[in-house]
Amino acid sequence: MNAKVFELHPENPQARALNQIKEIIDGGGIMAYPTDSGYALGCALANGEGLERIRKIRQLDEKHHFTLVCHDFSQLGQLVLVSNSQYRLIKSLTPGPYTFILKGTKEVPRATLNKKKHSVGVRIPDHKVALSLVEALGEAILSCTLILPGEDEPLSDPVDVIAKLGHLLDVIVDAPIGNPQATTVINMEDNEPVVTRHGAGPVDFLE
Repeated sequence: MNAKVFELHPENPQARALNQIKEIIDGGGIMAYPTDSGYALGCALANGEGLERIRKIRQLDEKHHFTLVCHDFSQLGQLVLVSNSQYRLIKSLTPGPYTFILKGTKEVPRATLNKKKHSVGVRIPDHKVALSLVEALGEAILSCTLILPGEDEPLSDPVDVIAKLGHLLDVIVDAPIGNPQATTVINMEDNEPVVTRHGAGPVDFLE
């Protein structure tokens, strides 16, 4: 196994471990980390090579929307274009297990954006460890749900992550997840919200 495993306290993640993770991610590493909706894969925002490694693990095509996992609304607002009505909807559902697809700003590396629509996913998780990682890195985490090829749900047990992906990753964060289901994805590229993946977040308010 190549990955370095960090056990983080679920409510008070250790600063020393967070700094070590930051050093590896800043150096081009990729990681698996827990969120409020299963495990996710992540790397630094401008890490094009890391993006391709994640794409290869997930076997994703170029149409797939990656997600920028943010710490707060200030950070989110720098990365995507949000209208007032979109902001109100996102605010009402965040933090939580929702991903929103929106047009990216110039702050987002071109390789990260959907090539056709120049859009990207954004979300603020309701998960102390995930938020602490974003805060430690000092920028949004370029991320996607850790759903292996042929599977429907994300990995949720760090033991499984270590066994299946330890040789492909640089960091594995060992801490409890929130919900084992993936996020609910709401596409807002054309202003009106459209649910493109039903997941952990309820969407009855849109019906």
